[in-house]
Amino acid sequence: MSVRQRNNVTISGRGTTTVVFLHGFGCDQAVWRFLSPAFEERYRIVAFDLVGSGNSDLSAYDRTKYNTLQGYVDDLLEVIDEFADGPVIFIGHSVSTMIGMLAGIQAPERFLAQIMLSPSPCYINNTDYRGGFTRQDIDELLDTMDANYLGWSSGVAPIIMGAPNQPELTTELTNKFCRNDPDIARHFARVGFTIDHRADLPRVRVPTLIVQASDDALAPLDVGDYMHRHMPDSRLDVIRNIGHCPHMSAPEESARVALAFLDSLGAAGNSA
Repeated sequence: MSVRQRNNVTISGRGTTTVVFLHGFGCDQAVWRFLSPAFEERYRIVAFDLVGSGNSDLSAYDRTKYNTLQGYVDDLLEVIDEFADGPVIFIGHSVSTMIGMLAGIQAPERFLAQIMLSPSPCYINNTDYRGGFTRQDIDELLDTMDANYLGWSSGVAPIIMGAPNQPELTTELTNKFCRNDPDIARHFARVGFTIDHRADLPRVRVPTLIVQASDDALAPLDVGDYMHRHMPDSRLDVIRNIGHCPHMSAPEESARVALAFLDSLGAAGNSA
């Protein structure tokens, strides 16, 4: 099976420097349609679906391989190797920010910069860390998914999306969740919601922008502050937005801070 088929890789844009977009849990590359136009004149864009999501090849889903984020890290690096000429700018959302971060730690020479939208290295509160959830919260969330995935999708999508003035986005997110294979989605959720990559933050050597919404039920402001304090060569931008998906509900502001960050690095991009 080719990498293109496995991950439904698509290529667009006009630049010579490549930007790689990677969506979060339950979604697919279509969510980038709000944000990617701001990059298409400057950059060559590679987008793909995580295995088990969107139009990826579901037959490639291996519960052993994807029992940690490392399986997705390996896929990301394979996509970069095959579809990018030179180091890339990585833009990820939610759990995929950690996939990009781990790939950058493993192969920093393949990355010019990374932009993390609504990241969290750990969702569970600890003694000196506020991830937003107790362990019991996470266990109950996962148990609910196991018992009634479609009901869980309909109930949690409005909380994740936020965007009270854009109900069509909540409908879209609900539909995306419901279209996923329930067994794969439950497995991915169990992996994603129980991660703890806080110890990896100091190992990052790729210039990083952390983009956080001012009101995010999944990633409170404390998370962004914590990441910024522990991650070298990082910048934190908090944008006014309700919800966990600023690339959909606040794409103009997300693009503005992302492009300003890239400009500051001298990575503004150029047309081919």
